[in-house]
Amino acid sequence: MSGQKPSLRSRFQVDVVTEASSVSPTPLPPPGSNPTEESKSRFRLVGFLDPGALGSAMDIGLPPDVFHEPDTARSDSVSLHSTGTGHTHVSDSHSNTYYMRTFGHNTIDAVPNIDFYRQTDASFGEKLTRPSLSELHDELHKGPLEDGLANGEELSASEEAAALAAKEAKGGTVKFGWIKGVLIRCMLNIWGVMLFIRMSWIVGQAGIGLTIAIIMMATVVTTITGLSTSAIATNGFVRGGGAYYLISRSLGPEFGGSIGLIFAFANAVAVAMYVVGFAETVVEMLNDVDALMTDELNDIRIVGTLTIILLLGISVAGMEWEAKAQIVLLVILLAAIANYFIGSFMSIESKEPLGFFGYNTAIFLENIGPDFRDEETFFSVFAIFFPAATGILAGANISGDLSDPQSAIPKGTLLAILITGVTYVVVAISAGSCVVRDATGDHNDTVTDTVNCTDAACTLGYDFSICKEGGCQYGLMNDFQVMSLVSGFGPLISAGIFSATLSSALASLVSAPKVFQALCKDNIYPGLGVFAKGYGKNNEPLRGYVLTFCIGLAFILIAELNIIAPIISNFFLASYALINFSVFHASLANSPGWRPSFKYYNMWVSLAGAILCCVVMFVINWWAALVTLLIVLALYIYVSYKKPDVNWGSSTQALIYNQALTHCLNLTGVEDHVKNFRPQCLVLTGYPNSRPALLQMVHSFTKNVGLMVCAHIRTLSRRPNFKELHQDHARCQRWLNKKRIKAFYTSVIADNLRHGTQFLLQAVGLGRLKPNTLVMGFKNNWADGDMRDVEIYINTIHDAFDLQFGVVILRLQDGLDISHIPGQDELLSSQEKPPMGQTEVVVSVSLAKDSDSCPSKTTSNQSSPLIIKATETKSPLSLTDQRLLDTSQLFKRKQGKGTIDVWWLFDDGGLTLLIPFLLTNRNKWGDCRIRVFIGGKINRIDHDRRAMATLLSRFRIDFSDINVLGDINTKPKKHNKLCFKELIEPYRLKEDDMEQEAAERLKAQEPWRITDNELELYKAKTNRQIRLNELLKEHSSTAKLIVMSLPLARKGAVSSALYMCWLETLSKDVPPLLLVRGNHQSVLTFYS
Repeated sequence: MSGQKPSLRSRFQVDVVTEASSVSPTPLPPPGSNPTEESKSRFRLVGFLDPGALGSAMDIGLPPDVFHEPDTARSDSVSLHSTGTGHTHVSDSHSNTYYMRTFGHNTIDAVPNIDFYRQTDASFGEKLTRPSLSELHDELHKGPLEDGLANGEELSASEEAAALAAKEAKGGTVKFGWIKGVLIRCMLNIWGVMLFIRMSWIVGQAGIGLTIAIIMMATVVTTITGLSTSAIATNGFVRGGGAYYLISRSLGPEFGGSIGLIFAFANAVAVAMYVVGFAETVVEMLNDVDALMTDELNDIRIVGTLTIILLLGISVAGMEWEAKAQIVLLVILLAAIANYFIGSFMSIESKEPLGFFGYNTAIFLENIGPDFRDEETFFSVFAIFFPAATGILAGANISGDLSDPQSAIPKGTLLAILITGVTYVVVAISAGSCVVRDATGDHNDTVTDTVNCTDAACTLGYDFSICKEGGCQYGLMNDFQVMSLVSGFGPLISAGIFSATLSSALASLVSAPKVFQALCKDNIYPGLGVFAKGYGKNNEPLRGYVLTFCIGLAFILIAELNIIAPIISNFFLASYALINFSVFHASLANSPGWRPSFKYYNMWVSLAGAILCCVVMFVINWWAALVTLLIVLALYIYVSYKKPDVNWGSSTQALIYNQALTHCLNLTGVEDHVKNFRPQCLVLTGYPNSRPALLQMVHSFTKNVGLMVCAHIRTLSRRPNFKELHQDHARCQRWLNKKRIKAFYTSVIADNLRHGTQFLLQAVGLGRLKPNTLVMGFKNNWADGDMRDVEIYINTIHDAFDLQFGVVILRLQDGLDISHIPGQDELLSSQEKPPMGQTEVVVSVSLAKDSDSCPSKTTSNQSSPLIIKATETKSPLSLTDQRLLDTSQLFKRKQGKGTIDVWWLFDDGGLTLLIPFLLTNRNKWGDCRIRVFIGGKINRIDHDRRAMATLLSRFRIDFSDINVLGDINTKPKKHNKLCFKELIEPYRLKEDDMEQEAAERLKAQEPWRITDNELELYKAKTNRQIRLNELLKEHSSTAKLIVMSLPLARKGAVSSALYMCWLETLSKDVPPLLLVRGNHQSVLTFYS
């Protein structure tokens, strides 16, 4: 017994051995302990912890007491190890799981920790995995779980320390704060060339008042978009991808994928726009000193090409160099703006003939109102100015390179909008207060006629009235270089123009590849994955830089951007509109996951912003707006059609859920009406790929019409593994979606088929979305199996009728279940598939010879799909299996011309007629005509036919023929009666051959036995089933499908064996047969 104590102790308490001078060494095991036995126990000691080697406890998210409180740390053994995927895990020694210590008690339950909530590919921090519910809840004697390291191995203590040290040493990633990463970048992008060469002209055309209105309108659009961007950016961790990432994670891949592509393209072409603007300024300066290399157009191309090569070099050098270049450009730009304001206070007499007089009230009052010329209007001027206000996403576009995107994007973006907006307003007021609209530039144009001269310049001694006739080259209206004129040092304004254009070009050159890389990583567009690869410590998209360079260079060489420029502006506006709409949509969906920490937004303001962006698009250029919308729509349709396999928890999903929930609740307040009846089927398929014929048949009449639920009843002899059940459920539903079968999958664990079906019949569904029809396969091999299974099968039918369900049974002569045949449609996802050269086949194994005998029943061998690895070479199938396989695809093919024979023998409410009608509405069955067969009397055949024709016409159901069976009650052939007698012989009770007490005891033990009294009582009904089979072979042997009324058996009066024999006799050796019995509530009506 003494030798067992240490082993017992090891099951509940394992020591942490800490290599530290302050911690006393762990005592050796007492004598008599057995190390081998201890190593075999459920708990084992894992490694040594060296605080010096591994860093502080807080570095990896461990509570400090793990290292600093050795007395209390003895209750659990803790191991740190890396999984090789970049995640650090905390492992307990007894089940190879990962956890955090909890209050020093002997438990693996974990305290709340941020690292549990990281995604697998989180950029910051390490992902820890909390213990699963099964690890905390399962019985202790359960073996170690298999979710540890690959191949079930653990790293040694030294390997753990080395892996963690290597992870820390790798570091070095460059991340930017909100000023350097967002504020500076946004200001440089917004302060474009418009500030220096168009602002004065806009003031001349619109006047100071309307110019401020134009600036405020543009600022309202960008401010609302900035607020929306801030809301999305603070609703969770933001990765690289900028506008694409924000929109795709909010609205889903359809909107995100479409806007991401055009946004990346717009940024790439914007590089060309800014570079050409720079090149034009350089060429103008060269032209002034007569230093052109060739001609103006080619010089623009040469200078532009050299410039974009230089910018590419800066970008490829890394984000750190690009950020340094941006700071230099910002300093130059700020110096140029300051130079302008300083110059505006330096009134120089030599500049007065050019229109600059310094600040003057008369000039201010004259320029306060508009003076539109050359067919310009308020909106045309607004269209020219608005591109100057764009660029607010420059910081968000490099979200992956920000140290704290959630904080940096709101602060940097909104402050940049405020600073640049104020700058534009102050420049507009300044220019309108010190420069007149027209000036001749001639010193001799002084005032001579004080009567006719009324302009502001007249009060200052100059007469520029001649300019009203046109031809003047100076003043706000005529000179684009007014800011150079006003400034204290003109060349610095040229430097500012260079800075504005180059900084915007550089920002766009960086943004386009970053957005495109994020788009390619998500694999939304096949074939673009090559651009997802990153290089270096910052994961730089070098391939994206080259692509952006090529696109920019192509447009630089064209050198005609007047047509493409408005499209680019509209691309940016489309992005802004969708960002605003994303916030509105997310707020409308009311998802609990929408919790932005930035609170200064409003869903209706965001909606107004989205509408405003669309309006501005059409104001700027209506045809460009149409082109943009058409491109977005085309890409949206493409992505929607391709359905990329991503799940980002978008607001679209949340809104769909909200709408579905609302509609379901609304339906519960409305009573069912016969006009709205639709078959809602609970189909006992087992695994969805096990019975394809049954699946395809039901899908043919429920698709886009009614509910279809594929049910799987599992009968397990051991405790179920719920994790496997969950994985199976996901696999099966994914398989249905992949095959485009509009159905749900559900499974239930039960003792047998009957109990499982009872659970499903009562529990499946939600409100009005609840099955009303049970569909099952015919039990083909019932005679070869245990008759208790037949009892269960027949009682399942009785239970469905008890619960007021309709019942549909499909019989194919070759059977339905193909799960035992290898090589069928796999239920595995692409991630779960085996390596090349092998295939994994999911099969369902049943102890019964033919699992059609119990539709959807799973034996103890079938707790989950068996995954059988097979090589590409396939063994030939038996003739029976080949025929079964061919039959299983029967309803997948187009049926061609033929008939659907409806044997509507008993009025069940119309379900027997409704199902064939729904089938003929499908393309696969569209060429088939409905033939109706009814029972009748010889002397009333014409009357019955006319009555049925009248009923069908009132139901508005097309039919090709009506056959009245006058000989339905004729006695069947003697040979067929003898066959039926042989069929029932093994199942008869034969109570006349034994004592009454023995007969009663046998009947109680085997209730399916057929009594002589029962045979005599239902002799006529038995003969009818035999006769109907004869008539089926006579009239419907060539039908594509037979739909027939299911005969009913009174519960408690007809034994299971007799009812099964009826069904067997009725459906034997005929084409595909659907036995249908509604719940005798009307499902058809001829009232409107």
